[in-house]
Amino acid sequence: MTDHPTPPRSAHGWRIDPRHALIAGLLCWAGFAAMAVLMQSGRMGAFDAAGLRLWRDHADLGLPRGPGWLIEAVRDYTALGGLLLRHLFALAAVAALLFLRLRREAVLFAATVMSGWLVGSALKALFGRARPDIVPHLMAVDGASFPSGHSFNAAVVYIAMALAFAALSPHRRLRWTLIGGALLLTLLVGLSRVWLGVHFPSDVLAGWLGGAGWAFLASALLYRPAAVVAEAGT
Repeated sequence: MTDHPTPPRSAHGWRIDPRHALIAGLLCWAGFAAMAVLMQSGRMGAFDAAGLRLWRDHADLGLPRGPGWLIEAVRDYTALGGLLLRHLFALAAVAALLFLRLRREAVLFAATVMSGWLVGSALKALFGRARPDIVPHLMAVDGASFPSGHSFNAAVVYIAMALAFAALSPHRRLRWTLIGGALLLTLLVGLSRVWLGVHFPSDVLAGWLGGAGWAFLASALLYRPAAVVAEAGT
């Protein structure tokens, strides 16, 4: 039985090719722009209303479909995109990367998360969309609705985290499994916001596209500046 040879490390290590990250980021932002145009023009009304009602009992829109324990489970899951848990995971990721002596990845990850939070907050202030009132909210919320902050920030944090740790593995299949898992996890965070009635479907789609787009763009555009900062600190 022969061992499989380890693929050679590229000039960028085993991290995602910056050209591929740039293309993925631009495609995501193009999707975000399309969602923003459709939302602003009012053409998402029927889609948004149908998406919110889909998860509710038609006889009583205050009752979600499914067993009683599902409400608590969805509230727990949606917390992955909330301020406390995502920051705890982000801090743990930075600590782990520093422990593994991956200073460049740690600096890049931290820069991606902090700049992503600023971008997401600016977009919310720019659009200022009101929260949906089609169905009762199943948890307390405040702030503007478009794009979903949970979707945007969860995508930034968890996809950037997957990109950072994927750089440890020489195996492409494992790297893309990590990134694909982060994409799915964050998409489900967005879905939980619609299920709870606190965001329109277009809010979460735009938030997810924008957050994923920022994670990929940062991987392509901020890596060299992050490397300079990391090397200056050694």
